[in-house]
Amino acid sequence: MSDNKPLLDLADSLLPKLNYAVDLQNLAASVGFDWPNIDGIIDKIHEEIDEVKAETNIPDNHARLLDEMGDLLFACTNLARHLNIDPEAALEAGNQKFYRRFTQLEKIAHINKQDLKTLTLDELDSLWEQVKRDERQF
Repeated sequence: MSDNKPLLDLADSLLPKLNYAVDLQNLAASVGFDWPNIDGIIDKIHEEIDEVKAETNIPDNHARLLDEMGDLLFACTNLARHLNIDPEAALEAGNQKFYRRFTQLEKIAHINKQDLKTLTLDELDSLWEQVKRDERQF
């Protein structure tokens, strides 16, 4: 920038955080600092997942996990940007899908007179898969 202000200062920090990340990424891309295609981004996401996984094996490591999770979310947001997907809209759709499926899982358990708190993870996962199968039929 000509007035010696950092380019990224142009990003709107009042945006929701995922959209702020897109704003930062677009500004960096405006000077050529960007992945040429999604393959590099997907590789970066896998790298970030590996880094998160490595940090989970270290006790009392909240600060490093927070840092690595931030990197992972930033990379995922970059993929959304390259796919012309609003990451806030994608997360909202994911939230709604999870809500819909989990409430359906609860209904099935209730009909079967099952208490969710007493079901094993495998039993809960089985109900989850049933909900997904039921959705595909419609």
